[in-house]
Amino acid sequence: MATYKAHQTAVIDEGAIIDEDTQIWHFCHVMPYAVIGKKCNIGQNVFIDNNVKIGNAVKIQNNVSVYNGVIIEDDVFIGPSVVFTNVINPRSFIERKNEFKPTLVKKGASIGANATIVCGIEIGEYAFVAAGAVVTKNVKAHALVMGNPARQTGWVDEEGNKTENIK
Repeated sequence: MATYKAHQTAVIDEGAIIDEDTQIWHFCHVMPYAVIGKKCNIGQNVFIDNNVKIGNAVKIQNNVSVYNGVIIEDDVFIGPSVVFTNVINPRSFIERKNEFKPTLVKKGASIGANATIVCGIEIGEYAFVAAGAVVTKNVKAHALVMGNPARQTGWVDEEGNKTENIK
């Protein structure tokens, strides 16, 4: 018996692994080879693709698609309408599933609303990606990045507060 909660409109494909105390809200779709950890909150209209790994205590807000190859570690916050990609040079008429580039979002990171995360990068522990940022390269641990393309503008501590230096 499942120890997670899913709204009746959510589609959870057979084979998906969802750990205890996770909540999945309206109109979500979890593909068969997705793995979701404990105590996660998956907001309305979220798509979680095959070969996605989501750690424990992750919050994914409404209207996010987490595509094949994305790994999200524990305690990560993904804001509303964040966009992940998995192919650098997509074309509708060329099959590139063997070219998916993995993306890693490390423990405690936060990604603000409407940010775009281009595939093949790593977002460091406790990093903070500002709303609307377009992340095209790796983000250091505790870095605050914003803009298009995203640039580092400061540092944040584990609680997300701006700080002058990281210990």
